[in-house]
Amino acid sequence: MTLYTRITGTGSYLPPHRLTNADLVKRLADQGIESSDEWIVERTGIRARHFADASVATSDMALVACQRAIQAAGVPAQDIDLIIVGTSTPDMVFPSTACILQGKLGIQGGAAFDVQAVCCGFIYALTLADALIKTGTAHKALVVGAEVFSRILDFKDRTTCVLFGDGAGAVVLQASDEPGILATDMHADGKHTDMLCVPGHVCGGAVTGEPLLRMDGQAVFKLAVGVLDETARAVLAKAGKTEADIDWLVPHQANIRIMQSTARKLKLPMDKVVVTVDQHGNTSAASIPLALDTAVRKGQVKPGQTLLLEGVGGGFTWGSVLLKL
Repeated sequence: MTLYTRITGTGSYLPPHRLTNADLVKRLADQGIESSDEWIVERTGIRARHFADASVATSDMALVACQRAIQAAGVPAQDIDLIIVGTSTPDMVFPSTACILQGKLGIQGGAAFDVQAVCCGFIYALTLADALIKTGTAHKALVVGAEVFSRILDFKDRTTCVLFGDGAGAVVLQASDEPGILATDMHADGKHTDMLCVPGHVCGGAVTGEPLLRMDGQAVFKLAVGVLDETARAVLAKAGKTEADIDWLVPHQANIRIMQSTARKLKLPMDKVVVTVDQHGNTSAASIPLALDTAVRKGQVKPGQTLLLEGVGGGFTWGSVLLKL
């Protein structure tokens, strides 16, 4: 019998502190930096984002998202035997946020580890979980994307600080005898490391380098549009499907222009694209599962439909997953 994997539950969490563009523009103005709601919306499509309080860790947000996904899946938490967390903003240097999350969930014994692929972290994590379940290594997995990007933003740089937000999203992935994940595709190109990075680290008990996000926006846009089209076509080919088979595109919520370009290349109308970037901003590894859960709970995305998930992030990393919900 062929073994497949299926998403059986989704969950997400956004911290309650919501900042509109007007809130952020005022914060920038207090530092003598000009911006406007119109400027932000025109370039990004973002109207609001959520920031976590200083006392809230990545694992805290992931915990709520996972509890909601577990409840939606209707499985006992103790049955989870694999946890993979995609994050670039872990609770600490080590142990992994996944291990911390496992402890907070009150479960033990199964494997738990983090994946660092920045905004493509959830795609990487879902691909790994799919492979581990198909080999029989695990049976029920929590695949999570969670970030507190607000803590690595330079609020003197209006081109980056307006883009990102905090949040978490999770899915329960289970072994199944019915097709769920149809194909996966993931890549990286390390020569682009300087294009999007946080060039700092801990050394001798102090932070060295520059622990704030740096990005060449135009270069990122150009690269993202190209590789997202490539990976979408690659994963469709692997599954023996075409663009016409896609019911919903659930892309990384980075920038509405990138999302529109991807949809256009795939000949998909925007009413087949799940869009949350306007209210959540770019939540990095959390953005795809957060958007998916939002769409599922709204009744927008329904069981039995075919979804294309795709992301691109610093590294440079990119990839996609084609699945039947």
